[in-house]
Amino acid sequence: MDSIDRKILALLQDDGRLSLTDLAGRIDLSVSRCQRRVRELERSGAIRGYRAVVDPDQLGYGFEVLAFATLDRPHAVAEFDAAIHDVPQVVEAQRLFGEPDYLLRVVSADLPSYQHLYDRVLSKLPGLRSLNSTLVMKETVPRRPLPTKESRTTG
Repeated sequence: MDSIDRKILALLQDDGRLSLTDLAGRIDLSVSRCQRRVRELERSGAIRGYRAVVDPDQLGYGFEVLAFATLDRPHAVAEFDAAIHDVPQVVEAQRLFGEPDYLLRVVSADLPSYQHLYDRVLSKLPGLRSLNSTLVMKETVPRRPLPTKESRTTG
């Protein structure tokens, strides 16, 4: 990946709806060369897809919870992974080293809705030993594009 590919990624992360013509103009390439590069970034998996960033409040999901899940047995991972994949309110999940085993980002309309989801679905996930929830008070840094230049730390 060279500096042109990094510029393409930076621009598309900022605005995934840029036309190839606009993108090519911003990086000073012909449209055909730009299109080849974008297709190669897609083929290689550097670009995984395109989507809109949606305001959760507009869809009635103004309540967000970070839930820390610990499994009761190591061989429950595959079953747990499959189960959380089927819960649409789990909008992000990471498997962690050590304890807890997972960090889940869960959305709901409000506290009673989350309690209902917790009681009926989340607390019954397979292999679950414990689930600790932390309410999100405020999003201070919204999900943002990945840095496309190497970070350098001094010290």
